[in-house]
Amino acid sequence: MVEKMGSKISDHLIYNQSLALLTDLYQLTMVYGYWKSGLAETQAVFHLNFRRWPFKGGYGIAAGLETAIEFINAFCFSPSDLDYLATLTDSQGKPLFEKGFLKFLSEFEFACDVDAMPEGSLVFPYEPMLRVKGPIWQAQLLESPMLNILNFQTLIATKASRICLAAHPDPVIEFGMRRAQGIDGAISASRAAFIGGCEGTSDVIAGKLFGIPVHGTQAHSWVMAFDDEKASFEAFAKVMPKGCMMLIDTYDSIEGVKRAIQVARSLKPKGFELSGVRLDSGDLAALSIEIRKILDKEGFSETKIMASNELDEYLIRDLKQQGAKITIWGVGTHLVTGKDQPALDGVYKLSAIQDGNKKWQYRLKLSEQTAKVTNPGILQVRRQFDGKYYTADAVYDELIGLKDPCTSVHFTDPNELSHLTLADSTDVLIPIFRKGKQVYRSPSLQTIQAKTKEELSRLPASVERFTNPQIYPAGLEKKLHEKKLELIRKLKK
Repeated sequence: MVEKMGSKISDHLIYNQSLALLTDLYQLTMVYGYWKSGLAETQAVFHLNFRRWPFKGGYGIAAGLETAIEFINAFCFSPSDLDYLATLTDSQGKPLFEKGFLKFLSEFEFACDVDAMPEGSLVFPYEPMLRVKGPIWQAQLLESPMLNILNFQTLIATKASRICLAAHPDPVIEFGMRRAQGIDGAISASRAAFIGGCEGTSDVIAGKLFGIPVHGTQAHSWVMAFDDEKASFEAFAKVMPKGCMMLIDTYDSIEGVKRAIQVARSLKPKGFELSGVRLDSGDLAALSIEIRKILDKEGFSETKIMASNELDEYLIRDLKQQGAKITIWGVGTHLVTGKDQPALDGVYKLSAIQDGNKKWQYRLKLSEQTAKVTNPGILQVRRQFDGKYYTADAVYDELIGLKDPCTSVHFTDPNELSHLTLADSTDVLIPIFRKGKQVYRSPSLQTIQAKTKEELSRLPASVERFTNPQIYPAGLEKKLHEKKLELIRKLKK
């Protein structure tokens, strides 16, 4: 009975099977339509971007590319995937897909070009983070999984960067696994939080998978498992004599730190080190100030004070302004869920397609909402750097090209213009796949984190501001802007 139950459970493990069906059904019905219509091999271009500033801030941090690369490299339709698709029926009970189409899917071999912003790059609304060019059926199939991967990790990396900016120069530890949105939500959030600047995570599997430093102390249950608080501290100190951090707020934070000091002093001859104490409740500013005084008076000036308890960038900023003596910040729920904006509004849209003569034709989606009108062409992002700061971005069409100097029309205000010189600017999207073959090697996660820090150092403080940030000058290259207006006029007629 146990063996049978175990077999049934393993049959349903999410991470024990192909992820080709990590998609929306309409992706497959469209691909089926391309195949039936003889359009499957038509060359097309799609772009992925978001339209709203994450957390009402001034920037985003691109993340998730390595995960996306791994997904693409592993992409194939397994026999069980095809067997399942064969069971789907239409409204009349007939098979939804022909057998010939399922055979077509079984022969999938990736053949697209993919360009993307490297992880850790600054990204702004309406700028493509990812560009996919190739057979339309393959590019279409990537829509849902690429949005799933890049939207979430970009959102959390951006949130982490904001929290780390607020805590600077203090380290931030990501503590959110238990409240993350499911298993992959926890793992992906830990990865993205590290990219955004967190020093480590409490999530051990993320440490194993990505080489992220893992951190942890003890929970209140450990303290409550003993007859008194001091006994719990003594027991834990003997188990973890080096780098030990005590959780002191189970009963009374001030009495708790005094007991931790007593234990540390009595065990010091045996090599015990009280590296820190942690607060998880109460008035963190007032308590940390008082605890710092006690620690310093008793000769524990090197002992750090860590705080957790529903922290975000705004609360950390306020606590610092109030003179809190916290030196390590443990941030969980607000970070790994992006609590104040739990989703990035990323979209993946067709922007160009080849006709029967292999000539590129522009494509554009109209909308009553200006923000939802898409940008046509084969797009690239050009970013200018003055030696200290990034000063402007221009999204241009590779079919039109760039002339020096380049003028861009701002996304948020068409009356505002920026001017870029080619000598002082570079393209942001870089080749990842060419004709289905990976040509890019992902750097280490530590290198990506360092890139995030470097990118943020090149962003004016006014753009990093949490409240009413200055809008970074990003827009469409002038000729592309004019081409877009021309297409809009034609479509409206």
